[in-house]
Amino acid sequence: MNALAWAAVALGCAATFDDLRRRQVANWINLAGVAAGLGWHAWNGGAAGLARSAAGAAVGFLVFLVFYVAGGMGAGDIKLMAAFGALLGSSGILLAALFAAPAGGLMAATWLAWKRGARDIPYAIPYAPAITLGAWLALMGRG
Repeated sequence: MNALAWAAVALGCAATFDDLRRRQVANWINLAGVAAGLGWHAWNGGAAGLARSAAGAAVGFLVFLVFYVAGGMGAGDIKLMAAFGALLGSSGILLAALFAAPAGGLMAATWLAWKRGARDIPYAIPYAPAITLGAWLALMGRG
């Protein structure tokens, strides 16, 4: 595993832990992911690598923005997608989003079934685990 993969593992673990514990992803976690992605790609690909990483961050931010605007997703999740986008690039983050969507749906259905009948069901279901799974699967698919 290279440093980029280790950064994705660290980002995913930190974001998932924070989201499960506090129901939000701290800004410092997402900023560290963006910085790692931009730095890695700039170091290894120069200006072109930096541009690809920045494009990935923008695509990652925009891909789930509609869900945030509609109130179905938190800002930390959108920023987490941007951080993974900086690591994976624009095509990689689109693949991650495709993997994260069904994973998130399955996690939400499982969560609701497990809490069935409970009066204390939180409104927000942690989505960072699904985003992380999607990003890791996309990273593995890159070879």
